[in-house]
Amino acid sequence: MVVDFELKKSPKYRVASLSRRGPWKPDHLRTEFRTLAAWAKKGRVRSGRWIFVHGADDRFLACLEVFGAARPEGPIRLRTLPATMVASVTFDPDQVSPRLVYHGLQDWLRWRRREKKIRRVGSSREVYSGDPWTNPRAWARCEVQFIVRT
Repeated sequence: MVVDFELKKSPKYRVASLSRRGPWKPDHLRTEFRTLAAWAKKGRVRSGRWIFVHGADDRFLACLEVFGAARPEGPIRLRTLPATMVASVTFDPDQVSPRLVYHGLQDWLRWRRREKKIRRVGSSREVYSGDPWTNPRAWARCEVQFIVRT
């Protein structure tokens, strides 16, 4: 499988989110995403992309893109992830190791930094078109994004 890195403008996302702190584990946010999906179903909130955000200090966000009227409930917060420039790559985690993709994207950014003064600033995120645990198509089209500035 070929993976291509690109610079692009990521759209603004309106999301419902749950946060978590602690060390990384492979199934780290599965419970949070399930809670968000149940909340959306219960409230008849139309949803879209599933976005996993890895911020600073071992802070993680499970974000479910929402459309239309939605109200926060309990620990679920509504927020907007602003439109921003990202370094991006889309790949199938069953064919290419995510660790390899993350390192490759970091190295590509180092090379681009010399050429065009681009630098990584802030968090990384994974964007899926649906539930990556139950939807093989969503899993096979994982998009990793690093927020960048020029």
